[in-house]
Amino acid sequence: MHHFANSWASGLPDAPPVVDLKAGLWFAVHTRSRLEKVVVQQLEKRNIGYLFPAYQSIRRWKDRNKRLSLPLFPGYLFARVLPSQVVRVLELPGVVRLVGSPRPQPLELQEIDRIQQWCLFPQLLEPHPYLQIGERVRVCRGPFAEVEGILLRKKNSLRLILSVDFIQRSVAVEIDAADLAPN
Repeated sequence: MHHFANSWASGLPDAPPVVDLKAGLWFAVHTRSRLEKVVVQQLEKRNIGYLFPAYQSIRRWKDRNKRLSLPLFPGYLFARVLPSQVVRVLELPGVVRLVGSPRPQPLELQEIDRIQQWCLFPQLLEPHPYLQIGERVRVCRGPFAEVEGILLRKKNSLRLILSVDFIQRSVAVEIDAADLAPN
């Protein structure tokens, strides 16, 4: 784990904190596909703090069920890096880059805190395609399957705004996020 997360977050045994977790800046680490746990092991060996958000998934086969711990953000994890450790992180097998443009940009501590809060409930989490409020989306199932519209949040629900451009009018339909796909 990252020296904060419990073993459920990555499926790896816990390691006691061995670095000052208040030192350094948090960066999103982009990894090669399916190598997140390899990078976690390398960060542990180098005593670099990290956060590897994971979720629980049950895979069913004919003869058995298996509970897996999978990356919540496939291809990404978060590392708390001192300036002297940046090159060491970039050289790790499986690391593509530290996220940012044109140079790596550190994350706000509040963002990391929020992700850590989500990780308290790995059994309730699962990845979902990135959608932004106001983004054009397509309904992928249900009575409005294949309809396109704009996603809008109203109070505690999501609404799909359907427009008739010709007459410049719209209607709103309450929709479940699981029924949506990015356009």
